Amino acid sequence: MHGMMDRMMGGGMMWGVGLFWLLILVVLVLAAGALIKYLFFGDRRK
Repeated sequence: MHGMMDRMMGGGMMWGVGLFWLLILVVLVLAAGALIKYLFFGDRRK
């Protein structure tokens, strides 16, 4: 079973995919936070 997993994922590729998704998640969270801050707090300064 473990050998099959290694052939499918490639061991190192699993780390790459995990880091890739983590990076996308961080970017999305930061973008959402910036958008919310801009929409809700940006208007009050005018």
